[in-house]
Amino acid sequence: MRIAVIGAGALGGTFATLLARAGHDVTVTARGPGLAAIRADGIRLSGAFGDAEARPRALERLVETPELTLVCTKAQDAAAAISANAAFIDGSPVIVVQNGLDGVSTAERLLPHSDCFGALVIIAANYTEPGRVTVTTAAPSYLGRGSGPADALARAWQAVLAEAVPVTAIDNFVGAQWTKLIVNMLNALPAITGLSVQAVVDHAGLRRVMTASMREAVRVGLKRGVHFGALQGLGHRRLRVFSLLPLWLGQLLPRMMRARMGNVPNLGSTQQSIRRGQRTEIDFLNGAIVREAGIAGVAAPVNALLTALVHEVETRGASLTPADVIARVDALPL
Repeated sequence: MRIAVIGAGALGGTFATLLARAGHDVTVTARGPGLAAIRADGIRLSGAFGDAEARPRALERLVETPELTLVCTKAQDAAAAISANAAFIDGSPVIVVQNGLDGVSTAERLLPHSDCFGALVIIAANYTEPGRVTVTTAAPSYLGRGSGPADALARAWQAVLAEAVPVTAIDNFVGAQWTKLIVNMLNALPAITGLSVQAVVDHAGLRRVMTASMREAVRVGLKRGVHFGALQGLGHRRLRVFSLLPLWLGQLLPRMMRARMGNVPNLGSTQQSIRRGQRTEIDFLNGAIVREAGIAGVAAPVNALLTALVHEVETRGASLTPADVIARVDALPL
């Protein structure tokens, strides 16, 4: 099958390589050093899915219509990337592989003639250098759309992707997006402190801050009437109970997530962007919680502060100490 992957970073590079290994005809879009590296040497994948190498066709923009397109850019780049390729992908199926809440709706708005789906990815991968990806945690991905049961088309595309990488078609995809957003609360503190996700969870003070951001995010979701979807052992009932727990007991949640990661340092996608000198997608992660809180008429001070601190690190180019982060959170009027 002819499959296009728009954005060949950590996840795009992973999907492109695994799809090529499964026998698909893969084209990727990339820019700058990434494009040059893929054209010269292909994509080399190592880590939890095994070692693999692919030499996909690499372009700045698509020049023909694929049978399936995966949009794997960062959330803040999605609209521009989709628009740049719309002439060739509007009318063919599109799967948005992205964090945050807006990916599928953005694709639907810009591609009115396409069937648009979303994929929630729990894989942890480090984009070590252009054309080089190391998968630190292998995990299933989850495909769907809307708030109802997984439909026949979602199941059909799940079967195609499952030839290359573990994928499950899920019901209540919108609720699962919210559950993944809670999981993505793992990203901000590593980006702010320069520590791995594992090191943040192992740090008592930072773990408390992370738990506070997660609990606040769940409470905002509940205020918005969200029914959280089932994802990685989390679901509506468990998250609702978590939202009621004191912080000392709620820390079991990030500890549980940390246990799934193993010991290979996971930098988190937000920190990887900072290390490459790129804009992060924090406005679509913790920032999304702040926006949803505003719609619900409630405050989200912890997530607002973490969003601001990530932007501070982006601007300064230097990490903050755990003590500084903890002090700033403790000064909030909670």
